[in-house]
Amino acid sequence: PLHLVTGGSGYFGCLLVEALRGRGCAVRVFDRADAHDRPRDVDFVQGDIRDERSIRQACEGVDVVYHNVALVPLAKDREAFWSVNRDGTRNLLRASREAKVAKVIHTSSSAVFGIPKSNPVDESVDPTPMEDYGKAKLAAEDHCRAFAKEGLDVTIVRPRTIMGHGRLGVMQIIFEWTRQGRNLPVLGRGDNVYQFVHAEDLADACIKAAARSGPSVLNIGAENYCSMRETLEGLVKHAGTGSKVVSLPMGPTVALMKLTSALGLSPLGPYHALMYGRSLYFDITKAKQELDWQPKYGNVEMFCQSYDWYIEHRSEVFMSRGASHHRSAVRQGILRLGSAILSLF
Repeated sequence: PLHLVTGGSGYFGCLLVEALRGRGCAVRVFDRADAHDRPRDVDFVQGDIRDERSIRQACEGVDVVYHNVALVPLAKDREAFWSVNRDGTRNLLRASREAKVAKVIHTSSSAVFGIPKSNPVDESVDPTPMEDYGKAKLAAEDHCRAFAKEGLDVTIVRPRTIMGHGRLGVMQIIFEWTRQGRNLPVLGRGDNVYQFVHAEDLADACIKAAARSGPSVLNIGAENYCSMRETLEGLVKHAGTGSKVVSLPMGPTVALMKLTSALGLSPLGPYHALMYGRSLYFDITKAKQELDWQPKYGNVEMFCQSYDWYIEHRSEVFMSRGASHHRSAVRQGILRLGSAILSLF
């Protein structure tokens, strides 16, 4: 069987390709740009998910599609959130149906839940996204459900925030500040419970979901998770660089995050301002039972592993050009000033 990974040059896409190859699968990648480290035995089709012709070409002869093309919150492009995340997903589903693909795994996002009224969140909870990224991802899910009703076998996988070796983006700022011994912020007491998921655990869940016939919706996250403060304190203890976790007042800090984001002074998007100080964690019972799946990594463990990878590969990270948002270093902008202020705490 041939497995297509859309967005296969991005952070999670690359790790999913790696996991599929490790299981002896034939793999094809569809993306706008080719990854510098794509294995030679992996086929590559270049194209934009908004171009129906190129995605039809990518789906030819494919048995399973893992759909990971998405514009992430760091992009802060409201129009593209809809054209890529919603309309691009519709294009992919049409092409999959035409090509008679046996199974589609759609990678959605926990952003579809916004700030949930209560936790843990299971699959029975109605999504209530609160910003454009989450709304566009929910619209993509709606397309998946519509195509599933018409006979296409589509499973929606919703991951919590993804970590693992090679994870950069906003996390790179946290790792760099930790390397420098700078303080790391939490909002309020930092007692908001925030679940992450390791990319390897997510890849395992996606591959197991692809082997299961029939549409489903699955929430995926770590089983061993904790508060944001406990997660970051585990990281700084592991790093041993002198960093401390310090509290910032929730209201004024969130307002400042929103303002600096809107003015283009900060890399953070509306979703980051909305969620950093909030609790969000999934009940993963359904995924464990349906897939016979068990996550291996907890919050602190995956943060420490990701940090160690960053320290080992830091010089390569800053030399890299043209990689996806989550495989790249981030321009800190006004956050550099924020880092200096944190040192006063």
